[in-house]
Amino acid sequence: MTDSKKLPGKIEESDDGQILFSVPFPEELSPEALQALKGMRPIIIKQPYAIDYIHSYGQDSPFFAGLAGGTLLGCRDLETGYTYANPRSHDMYTGEPTDWVQLPEQGRIHAFTVCHFGSEEFLPQTPFVLILVELEGADTLLLSRLVGVDPDEASLDWIGMPVKARFLRNSKFKPTDVYFAPSE
Repeated sequence: MTDSKKLPGKIEESDDGQILFSVPFPEELSPEALQALKGMRPIIIKQPYAIDYIHSYGQDSPFFAGLAGGTLLGCRDLETGYTYANPRSHDMYTGEPTDWVQLPEQGRIHAFTVCHFGSEEFLPQTPFVLILVELEGADTLLLSRLVGVDPDEASLDWIGMPVKARFLRNSKFKPTDVYFAPSE
């Protein structure tokens, strides 16, 4: 190592992050004190953890751009006419590429469930209602959320209920940018 390239002699410290005070530790490290450390209770720290995750929607990008613009897009196999309510770049039967098609914003509830627990993002919103929506012209169902009903009063009468798509005003570019409400 040359004198012109000196390495730091110590790591700079700051007071951000986790700081523990008064951690129990013997002042003198006698053999008995060192042996007693085996019985020390664990130090438990709760610490937030965040990470920026960069990903791409790839060939599904038009679906999310459509949601941001207040439009439901699906995919259709040109040969068979089979239409998916979710983005799908290739037909599951023929493997042929699909084309984008606009789907109607009105549909009917095919099935539903009331969620009393959810992932960290959705836990504060529980209970909420998940629905499978039948859209005219689509051969598959669209999974979404239903608002405007009381989850505590769920009823089989909801099956077949007409619903209308609504879109978040400020798109998050997530599948949850679209949700449904009972048609008025």
